[in-house]
Amino acid sequence: MTGPLPDIPPVHVIGLPRLTAGFDEAERLDRRTHLLVHGSPPSLTADRLAELADAIALRGRGGAGFPLVRKLEAVAHHARRTGVRPAVVVNGCEGEPACRKDTVLLCRAPHLVLDGALLAADALGARTLAVGVSKDTAERSVRDALAERGLSDRRRGRSLRARLVRVPERLVSGEASALIRAAEGGPALPPGRRVRAAEAGLGGVPTLFSNAETFAQLAVAARLGAHRYATTGAPREPGTLLLTVSGAVPSPTVVEAPSGVPLPYVLQMCAADPAPGGVLVGGYHGAWLDAATAYGTVVTREALAAGGGALGAGAVLPVPVGTCPLGETLHVARWLAAESSGQCGPCRLGLPSVAGALADALTGGGQEALEAVRRAAQTVSGRGACKHPDGAVRFVLSALNAFPDDLAAHVLGGGCGRETTGLLPLPAPETADAAVGTVAGPAAATGRLAVDWTLCEGHGLCAKLLPEAVRLDPDGYPLITDTALPARLHTRAQRAVSRCPALALRLEKP
Repeated sequence: MTGPLPDIPPVHVIGLPRLTAGFDEAERLDRRTHLLVHGSPPSLTADRLAELADAIALRGRGGAGFPLVRKLEAVAHHARRTGVRPAVVVNGCEGEPACRKDTVLLCRAPHLVLDGALLAADALGARTLAVGVSKDTAERSVRDALAERGLSDRRRGRSLRARLVRVPERLVSGEASALIRAAEGGPALPPGRRVRAAEAGLGGVPTLFSNAETFAQLAVAARLGAHRYATTGAPREPGTLLLTVSGAVPSPTVVEAPSGVPLPYVLQMCAADPAPGGVLVGGYHGAWLDAATAYGTVVTREALAAGGGALGAGAVLPVPVGTCPLGETLHVARWLAAESSGQCGPCRLGLPSVAGALADALTGGGQEALEAVRRAAQTVSGRGACKHPDGAVRFVLSALNAFPDDLAAHVLGGGCGRETTGLLPLPAPETADAAVGTVAGPAAATGRLAVDWTLCEGHGLCAKLLPEAVRLDPDGYPLITDTALPARLHTRAQRAVSRCPALALRLEKP
């Protein structure tokens, strides 16, 4: 497939459903149907909840995979130390274009997610619950679910106050500090420094922050108990997991499967080509696997990491033999560079440099261009104020490692002879435009830079005024990305256009 994924793709189940129980009976489980399917959740103390999370080895399902027990213990510790009541934040933003599992949960089983969040809130004594979303469908469903439970932000006294937070549909909007800023009325952007939510999150209080699937898993585990929960899945990573399968499949699909399921079985269920050219796992902060590795692994965090992959946010994207995986990587790398919040050097300058160096290498730049990619990646890794630059660099470098023969063909100038079709899903331009009305949106597409080569004289001023979007080739002429500029660069792009001495630069509509 090409183009953005639908908000609510079809759901398939391998084995018995847990998170998706009841989906065969209703498109959306309202409060009554939810209780008929799942029953009422128990009430657990903070210690019992932490013991449960530890016993089932529950890790965050949003990408980083941080152990939930450590978050629970840290929030409880800082709440006791400071003497304040903590907060709970559900991250349902899912700005990753290749993922829809959290959106499916919020749209079809919102009360299961709220069960897990409220279990944690009750155990920790939290006063505030916030649910972050980025899509209209999820916003409507969660708003209805809160109303069905009688939860709102208007409750006073000791009762829990709950509210919905709508953010633009951007990759960085779901970063913990960005969503917390948005919940406090600020922009949905990381603050430019690393902040631990467990110490000082929403409103400055210790905050339990995790994604929608993690809270849904917690709700299922609380009902089943650790022993029954572990009867499904791999021994060291028990339970089920949700995967979003897209790329070279007839239709994007969300799959609930036991952990440890063979990856080829998941691909076969989704009617993927039995001999793909490669498989991207974990999404655009994940990693590529070559076909042999992909078809010899199982879906656990440990097994994927051993093969050079990453479970990440649960995205699985096979690419057919006739499509160039390196060209697809470059296409996404340019988008990742434009997704920067522009607040620190590794994002603002580093990611465009990585994408530009990759473009040079893939167009026959030779060994020197390839080394430039690795140098640019090294200057970015571990230096960002959030994890976006690290994830983007991991994605790019994994492609170089997974497809060495294709890489050699490109670097030496002949190319691999296969097409780049834009198979990997990215947001439609109108999605970014629509975000402007929600938050002053750095994501909004404002136009593309273009050069009139009959006029350009190679002064290089455009690269000095707009280094995020313009680089110079060895002869001093501009190299310009073909992706739309984010809105935060609009003013400076206009300045670069107006100051071009040869009047060769222009800003076109996307």
